[in-house]
Amino acid sequence: MTVLVLASTSPYRRELLTRLRLPFDTQRPEVDETPLPGETPTLLVARLALAKAEAVAVGRPGDWVIGSDQVAELDGAPLGKPGNRERAIEQLAAMSGRAIAFRTAVALAGPGGRHFAALDTTTVRFRTLARDAIARYVDAEQPFDCAGSFKSEGLGIALFAAVESRDPTALVGLPLIETAGLLREAGFSLP
Repeated sequence: MTVLVLASTSPYRRELLTRLRLPFDTQRPEVDETPLPGETPTLLVARLALAKAEAVAVGRPGDWVIGSDQVAELDGAPLGKPGNRERAIEQLAAMSGRAIAFRTAVALAGPGGRHFAALDTTTVRFRTLARDAIARYVDAEQPFDCAGSFKSEGLGIALFAAVESRDPTALVGLPLIETAGLLREAGFSLP
C-alpha cells in the first residue's frame, strides 16, 4: 500500500498538509541546507525541496514523499531562519519598508524515481518598522525557526503593508494549491 510521507518535522507544514485530509507519515530528511556558491534563492529552494523528498524516498521506495523548503530573498541573496533573537531583529530591520520575495518550493518524489515539483513566489511588503516594535514582536512570537523571522499566521501579519500571493498557504511553508496539484498528478484523489 502506498503511503504519503511529509519529509519534514515542521509543525507548520504538518498542520497545513492535514488540511488536505489525506493520511500521511512524517520523517525528518537528512539534508545539508547550505547554499552552493553562486546559487540563487530560487535554485536553492527548488534543490532543497527535491533533495528532502528524495532523501526520505530512498528508504521508502513504494511511497510518495513531499519535500518543501522556503527562502526569503533580500537583495538577490537567500535569507534563512534566524536561529536567535539578535539575528531575527536584524533580519526584520533589513526588511523594514521593503518588498521581499519569499520562494517556497514543493517536490513530490515517488515510486520508480518519478517526481514532480512546483515553486511559489509570495511578495511581502513590510511597513516601516521601528526597532522597538521589531524587538517587541520578536519577544512575543520568537520566530527563530521561520524564514524571514516572522509568523504570518500569527502576530507577524501586523508587520506587513501588503501580501501578494497566488497561494496564501505558501508563506506559512507549504503551498497547498501547488501541493494538491502535484498529488492529483501522482494519482491521489482530492476534490
